[in-house]
Amino acid sequence: MTSATPSSERRVSARIGAISESATLAVDAKAKALKAAGRPVIGFGAGEPDFPTPDYIVEAAVAACRDPKFHRYTPAGGLPELKKAIAAKTLRDSGYEVDASQVLVTNGGKQAIYEAFAAILDPGDEVIVPAPYWTTYPESIRLAGGVPVEVVADETTGYRVSVEQLEAARTERTKVVLFVSPSNPTGAVYSEDDARAIGEWAAGHGLWVLTDEIYEHLVYGDAKFTSLPVLVPALRDKCIVVNGVAKTYAMTGWRVGWVIAPQDVIKAATNLQSHATSNVSNVAQVAALAAVSGDLEAVAEMRKAFDRRRQTMVKMLNEIDGVYCPTPEGAFYAYPSVKELLGKEIRGKRPQTSVELAALILDEAEVAVVPGEAFGTPGYLRLSYALGDEDLVEGVTRIQNLLAEAKA
Repeated sequence: MTSATPSSERRVSARIGAISESATLAVDAKAKALKAAGRPVIGFGAGEPDFPTPDYIVEAAVAACRDPKFHRYTPAGGLPELKKAIAAKTLRDSGYEVDASQVLVTNGGKQAIYEAFAAILDPGDEVIVPAPYWTTYPESIRLAGGVPVEVVADETTGYRVSVEQLEAARTERTKVVLFVSPSNPTGAVYSEDDARAIGEWAAGHGLWVLTDEIYEHLVYGDAKFTSLPVLVPALRDKCIVVNGVAKTYAMTGWRVGWVIAPQDVIKAATNLQSHATSNVSNVAQVAALAAVSGDLEAVAEMRKAFDRRRQTMVKMLNEIDGVYCPTPEGAFYAYPSVKELLGKEIRGKRPQTSVELAALILDEAEVAVVPGEAFGTPGYLRLSYALGDEDLVEGVTRIQNLLAEAKA
């Protein structure tokens, strides 16, 4: 038995050393490395639209590159014209009326989430995190000094948690509840009634709510996106909305997100950002300005393609013995349960966990998927359907063929 490494001998701080690598980015990086080495890997790992950023957005960025005023520092909290446009876009798209002074422009959604938690959490404050969760949420909470408290939902409820579950997790240290609809990794969308019930429960207990609306425009069928502070106006003074251009406008690499919150929280988060990164790239901010000021025609076209791929993927996954995949109502992910396959023999191996099963699928079928352990729920896989139709069918067919060999 070895003792813990003394802090004087530790080369990396305990706080940073405890952070795990982003599992989704790690899977994507491995898939790309294998493809570069000549293997025909199909990647379902990254949550990234396969469409190019619309031309009018790119042209706005090109013009910004040539404008000397964007070659200099700008306000740490974001270009004033972009903050104003984000406020207008928020009113247009969700009916939530906010002032530009309630907006902070960040380097992508991840920075928005971390800075929001950092602005309101003190050491030991608890945040209720519905699981399956996106990998960055608990790490951001821990970095901000908080304690993530997981509340697990499974396929039997469509991966949606109930007010009763949230209440059972609430303690005297609970400060925030995380609410994400549509969800990454499951594609779950809460009904208006269920969302309102959660919002009213949070407001009734004086809790903060952080709601991530990055997938607001990617909903399918009868599902409907609803913004929590619009449903429950009593939350406005303790609600933080996180959003960005990445998913709606196929701009994952541009790194522009934002926080909408009460002015005191925005001031605190802006102070943090002024020391962490200063302003977001001006060229990317001008591109984002063009995006949020324009119409939603581009996302409407993407949504049609995602809807078609969603139905194809879910149908094919549910044809596999031992796999059950609820139909996602939003985002661009499927989250099938593979618990019945664990422990079965597949090409001489008996994967006991979804991590081992994902590794087997990559090695034997040359398909990259993300295991459920990355999202707090072992026994599942996440597959993004934000890739071309042919690759999607080929990739899932390979998985079908491999898992058809499973035997007791």
